[in-house]
Amino acid sequence: MKRRGSGILLHISSLPSLYGIGDLGPEAFNFADFLAEAKQQYWQVLPLNPTQLVNHNSPYHSCSAFALNPLFISLDFLIQDELLESSDMEPLPGFSAEKVDYPRVAGFKENCLSIAHERFKAKNKLGDYERFCRRNSCWLDDFALFVALKSHFETSEWSQWPQEFKDRNPEALRLAGLELLDRVEQEKFRQYVFCKQWFALKTYGNEKGIKFIGDIPIYVTYDSADVWVHHDLFKLDADKRPSVVAGVPPDYFSKTGQLWENPVYNWEVLNQKDYRWWIQRIRHNLNLFDYVRLDHFRGFVKYWEVPVDEKTAENGQWIKASAYRFFDTLFKRFSCLPVIAEDLGVITSDVREVLNYFEFPGMKVLMFAFGKDFPSNVFLPHNYMKSCVAYTGTHDNNTLRGWYENEATAHMKNKLRQYIGGQHDEDQLHWEMIRLLMRSAANTVIIPMQDVLGLGSNARMNQPATRKGNWQWRLPPQLITQTLISRILELTETYERV
Repeated sequence: MKRRGSGILLHISSLPSLYGIGDLGPEAFNFADFLAEAKQQYWQVLPLNPTQLVNHNSPYHSCSAFALNPLFISLDFLIQDELLESSDMEPLPGFSAEKVDYPRVAGFKENCLSIAHERFKAKNKLGDYERFCRRNSCWLDDFALFVALKSHFETSEWSQWPQEFKDRNPEALRLAGLELLDRVEQEKFRQYVFCKQWFALKTYGNEKGIKFIGDIPIYVTYDSADVWVHHDLFKLDADKRPSVVAGVPPDYFSKTGQLWENPVYNWEVLNQKDYRWWIQRIRHNLNLFDYVRLDHFRGFVKYWEVPVDEKTAENGQWIKASAYRFFDTLFKRFSCLPVIAEDLGVITSDVREVLNYFEFPGMKVLMFAFGKDFPSNVFLPHNYMKSCVAYTGTHDNNTLRGWYENEATAHMKNKLRQYIGGQHDEDQLHWEMIRLLMRSAANTVIIPMQDVLGLGSNARMNQPATRKGNWQWRLPPQLITQTLISRILELTETYERV
């Protein structure tokens, strides 16, 4: 990201499709065409890991740090591969084109993918599949068995399984793998199909000059294959339950902080094991993406640790991690680390020192720029350094229009008018703010698709510290017009981001 460029943030779930949720099918390729025509260099997505109803469908609370979301598998491409027939999906449920209905989508796709797996077995063309399983065995075998056991025991968490499975008795796991073989193979098949479809899309985009930016949540969910397998890497008690959990103290997003409830890492043990699990995770993601965003970067320097029985994140404490040793180890393993550091919120000098030492670009969010510290605010475009990645907002923010209509104070609106230079048409405000970023010194600018379209609060992706109604927004395909492409292209060429 050392030359000027721009791109768009749109999660896969938000793409148009007939099947209730965006997927890796034809509309994903159409979106890549749109980016290329508008001369955008980046497509940023949210984490691609599996989502679950019990975790309110958040891609930041997954049952695996390595596995990928089967809901994103294209049924159209399974039909092309003769693993599904159109009749298998009849009658097609009347899915909403505006919001993802996760319970209905999950039930529908579960049935379709089970049918596809049966056809796949009957074809007996396993060579490529078996190579995929061997290449990914370090995480795939455990993940597939984990999912099979969760289905078998019908319990909410692995800590409630019989002791021999909770403690991973080798003989018990071997016998379970044989007994649940078909369910295990189903999960491996789904991961195989996802990767096949993803790399087809990534290759297509790369050939058009588009780089993919992925997202790595710093933490994993307690009820995950990762904690079940690597429980010693986390701060758990003698019964393998979290003794403390992760979160952040009160901030811009919440007066009581955010209690994420993820187990926190035992950095001493990670260091003793030369960060092998993290190295595998980084390698896996660098294979999937051209760049990765490290979510909650400050947690690698110091993390907010909250006693497990607290109801909010207010009564926690900062605990030092091992940032220098960790990133030094990564740089010894990888020739380069194409990382974007999510450094939003209250960032202290020690975090800045780590960012500067390793030369990781941080993030600047324009929506944060018009507070009381105007005009010295670091989020104002005239204060940007070339190395930063500038956003109008992130998946955790309101849309630009929603922010202006519902959150911006009179003071903020006045400072915005002052910064833009006079009165402005509120219907065109999103374009004025996008222009501010495009002409800034920041080498990289990423705009959420909702802001490109000037949509209001009903298009917001996530509201931190809330659990319902998030991650559902979908892109209306009719809104991508030639006029829209021309307008993005004009800004991109005017400010030398091609």
